[in-house]
Amino acid sequence: MNIIDFQKQHIGQATELAFMNYREEQNKVSSLPSVISIPDLTEFAENGLGVAAFEGDRMLGYLCCYEPWDNVFNTGAKGAYSPIHAHGAAAKNRTLIYKRMYQTAAEKWVRSGAASHSIGLYAHDTQAVAAFFSYGFGLRLMDAVRPMENAGAPSMSGIVCKELSRREIPLVRPLRRGLACHLGQSPCFMVSSEEAFQSWLVRAETRDTRLFGAFIGEICIAFFEVADRGENFITEMEGMKNICGAYCLPEYRGKGVIQALLDHMISVLKSEGHARLGVDFETFNPTAAGFWPKYFEAYTNGLVRRVDECALETGI
Repeated sequence: MNIIDFQKQHIGQATELAFMNYREEQNKVSSLPSVISIPDLTEFAENGLGVAAFEGDRMLGYLCCYEPWDNVFNTGAKGAYSPIHAHGAAAKNRTLIYKRMYQTAAEKWVRSGAASHSIGLYAHDTQAVAAFFSYGFGLRLMDAVRPMENAGAPSMSGIVCKELSRREIPLVRPLRRGLACHLGQSPCFMVSSEEAFQSWLVRAETRDTRLFGAFIGEICIAFFEVADRGENFITEMEGMKNICGAYCLPEYRGKGVIQALLDHMISVLKSEGHARLGVDFETFNPTAAGFWPKYFEAYTNGLVRRVDECALETGI
């Protein structure tokens, strides 16, 4: 096996591997859409941070990442991220192929100053997951999907579920603050300062998304936020909507409120012709991890490794 730099002439074989890997996951998760095209890989050939594994003229795999960026996950570290379309590997000896590719690619990423390495893997690709777990990665995120069919929640007396108008968006502010506080607690530790929260709130209230809320009288007790796209190229497929925010007041959890709201939202989106609903969530959020897998099926695992920063100083 020969590990070399990923270059433009490798894009054709890499795209074939990407298609093959996606179809493997689609065979496991039937509600995934049929993919017509893989995003263009040219930027990964141009940034010099990718590698490819070859046996003779046959590509065994490729592993690339976006250009590293600062303050990943609101830390002081620079991060390198390889999305699901930026890598792929043949089925035979896949664990070994990924290990060999990451060993070479990681050296490039560290030289670029990236101490945080992230990769999106298909959830049912046990060989790839095993490779990166053995090299120090841990699970942080999941993408999941479901068909746009009701979950079968019972009707809720005294609860009104509806889509919010633009002028009603401020009604969700207390819930957004509750969500931010929840994510700052153990074991999530995704802490936001008041300044950061207010800045995020402005962005959240002005972005092009839709809000659905469950109400008791004038009080919003739960909400879902839905966007046209999520965290990977699959979320951009026609007929797919993506949950990008959700919260239910603690005193109303376990009473069917969030399930009733989910069914209401699904009914509205289905009536508009949408076929699938996606969501991404942190797996170390126990509330989210306990809820979403009941109604959605995971199709990606988002893995993260933090390299010891002393490696950045050695000039590897």
